[in-house]
Amino acid sequence: MPAKYWIVVVSKDHLARGVEGGFMQANHGKEGPLKRLIEGDWVIFYSPKKTYHGNEPLQAFTAIGQVSDDKIYQHKMADDFIPHRRNVKFYKCEETPIAPLITNLAFIVNKKSWALNSGLDFLKYQRTILN
Repeated sequence: MPAKYWIVVVSKDHLARGVEGGFMQANHGKEGPLKRLIEGDWVIFYSPKKTYHGNEPLQAFTAIGQVSDDKIYQHKMADDFIPHRRNVKFYKCEETPIAPLITNLAFIVNKKSWALNSGLDFLKYQRTILN
């Protein structure tokens, strides 16, 4: 089966933990979105903000990785927060602002009024991402 391409929306500070640890979480640790991934799928991470609790915008693609196996597992981060994770092999990349790319991104329909935010945490693209 050919690889699929996904975009996950996550603040840069939360993403840094995953890059360092070789894992990803989505939708605040829910298992469902991670079940849609298969080994070999590609994941592009978009960060609308620098920090989860802050308001400083970033609006950039901040990481890229490939799902490295078929395992979904839980990791206890706090007594009341045990999120689901997938292992990801992250590749070196440069932080890339989205604004100069908008006109060429096929998944952004309204080029003048767009947003990738927590309401669109997990997006799948089987067709080309670029126009």
